Parts: sequence; C-alpha cells; structure tokens
Amino acid sequence: MKKYDVTALGELLIDFTYAGASEQGNSLLEANPGGAPCNVLAMLNKCGKSTNFIGKVGKDQFGYLLRDTLEELKIGTDGLCFDGEVKTTLAFVKNFENGDRDFAFYRNPGADLMLTETEVDEQQIKDSRMFHFGTLSMTHEGVCAATQKAVDAAGRAGVLISFDPNLRVPLWKDLKEAKEKILYGLSKCDVCKISEEEVEFVTGEKDIEKGAQILRERFPVKLLLVTAGAEGSYAFYKGFKVYQESFKLGGTIETTGAGDTFCGSILYQLLERDLENLTEEDLKEMLVFANAAAYLVTTKKGAIRSMPELDEVLRIVDENE
Repeated sequence: MKKYDVTALGELLIDFTYAGASEQGNSLLEANPGGAPCNVLAMLNKCGKSTNFIGKVGKDQFGYLLRDTLEELKIGTDGLCFDGEVKTTLAFVKNFENGDRDFAFYRNPGADLMLTETEVDEQQIKDSRMFHFGTLSMTHEGVCAATQKAVDAAGRAGVLISFDPNLRVPLWKDLKEAKEKILYGLSKCDVCKISEEEVEFVTGEKDIEKGAQILRERFPVKLLLVTAGAEGSYAFYKGFKVYQESFKLGGTIETTGAGDTFCGSILYQLLERDLENLTEEDLKEMLVFANAAAYLVTTKKGAIRSMPELDEVLRIVDENE
C-alpha cells in the first residue's frame, strides 16, 4: 500500500476574481486559492483519495492562507516549502461573457518559481500511486530542474505519470520553449489530459481526431484525453476513440478550474481501474463522470474550494443517463 494515491508538483497561488463593485464603484476582488495541480488534488480528495503536494509559496499572508487551505481540505503538505524572500504568486482572472478568460500574473518572480531540486523529496513520489505535473513548473530553469527530477523519480519507481500542459501563454518568454516543454511532458507521461487548443498549438492541426492521432503516433501515451470546452471531451486509448458531450444544464458562472476538475475526476476513475485493460464502456463512464464534475465546478466561483462532492457528481450522472 502506498502512502498517497496521487502526488502533484507545481504552482500554488491566489486567483483573484471579480466579485462585483463597492459602494464607491470600485471593483471588488475575491481571493480564491488556486493553481492547477492543487485543483486536481482537491477533486481527488472530494472522491476520498489521499493526496500530497510539492511546491513553494511565500512567507506572507497568502502563503499561509494557501497552506491552511490545503490542510483544511486534507491535501498533504509534506512537500510544501516556504520562501522568505519571494512573495506568493498571484493571478488576476477576468471572465468574458463568451466563456473566455484573461489572466494577469504577478510572477516575476513568484514563490512557486523558487522550488529547487534539493527541495523535492523523491521518497514522497515513490510513496505515491500516481504523479501529476504540468508546464507552469517548467517556465524557468530552477523549477524546471525540480520538475524533471520528480518526473524521473516517478519513472524509475514505476509510478503512473499524469500530465496536463495547462498552457498559459503570458507566462512564457518564448512559445517555442513552451512547445518543447509540452513535448517533454508528452514523452514522459502515461496519461495526458490536453485541451483542443493545446492540441492545435503542438500539432498545428485544428481537427481534434487528426491532432490526437499525430500525438499518439509520436508519443507513448497510454490514455490521451482531449477536452473541447462546452462541446465535450474525447478519450483515445488503444483502438478506441470515445466522445462524450458535455452537460449543459445551465447555471454556469465561470470556467476557472473546469479542466482541472475534469483531470482530477479522470485520475480518480483510473485509481479504481486498470489502465492496461480499459474497455470502451470504462472510457465512456470515465468521461461522463469527469464531464459532470467539470460542469458542477463551473456553477461556483473559484476552484480549490469549489470542487463538487462525490455524491453531487453521481447524482448529476444518474439524473441525466
């Protein structure tokens, strides 16, 4: 038995989202704990799985808020480090009526970039059934080395590796480097959740199925999942291609964290199954569950604190069979 079901490495930050206006007409901002890797872990915790986070925050009010949030949600903090010089990373999120978002990051530098190789405890990764990472922890040299150390440790230990590119264009000085890091992640992972926009970015192919075929021919990804926003999601596995439309039940407020919720839901489903022997029905059930969870998180603000309960997801699935 492993100590953790899933350990994730990466960014942990505060997402500031607009929350109306003050009496003076000034914008009000809500400080939402965020960061893609911990969003994934938060969903896994809601499903009853044990999780652990490796990353760095500042020794400031936001860093302590994030630590307290993880502890409250029972996300393991064995790998959480504090930086006494650099402040916690902040992101300001603006949502548009068409569902698009604009991010403004205060991360030059941010504490998450300060994670070093020596601060990555390989034993925490060896003690996990899965290891999850993205590219935001590879935008700068030092934290990239830390990420690669963790990925290599997972590979040597036979830990299942999950990867989500989570491309954020403003955080890259050079998009050529961003593409290289996504290709690196694809070359190392067993499971990849990638958006249709990221498929096009990497392959130049707008058609999801053609783009997925290019990726599967080039990389040894066992299970490739492609999210297509409000249209639904795809699973590509061995000889199977499964598409599942999204849940369109109304009440959507914002889409922050939807992809991470989907990813966490898929990892939860995989923990209950054998990745080497999935059936077409397995893939369909996994997509339905993940789409339902992703829909539910869009009906709330924020991400880490807004993950749906397991029974909520199952109810949505049962009511819409």
